Amino acid sequence: METEKQIVNVTVAGGYEPAVVNLKQGVPAEITFTRTSDQGCLDVVHSQELNFSTELPLNSAQTVNVPTDKAGEFAFSCGMDMFFGKVVVSK
Repeated sequence: METEKQIVNVTVAGGYEPAVVNLKQGVPAEITFTRTSDQGCLDVVHSQELNFSTELPLNSAQTVNVPTDKAGEFAFSCGMDMFFGKVVVSK
């Protein structure tokens, strides 16, 4: 039996699209960020609350695993904390 997994793609170009990622609690999840613009500080995405930080090379998909054990809203942002998105984990 294959384990269900939530997979979300986020485009990074002058911000995050979508800026809000909705996930179900308790189901493994990953977000793939693809930066399509060479604008400033969007070359890094990080979240202290979700325990990830990764560089985003231009036009190269980068995948992070997202914990879904707790329900709530968790922020992520660019390297300079100027552009924000959030992950909403719900029951």
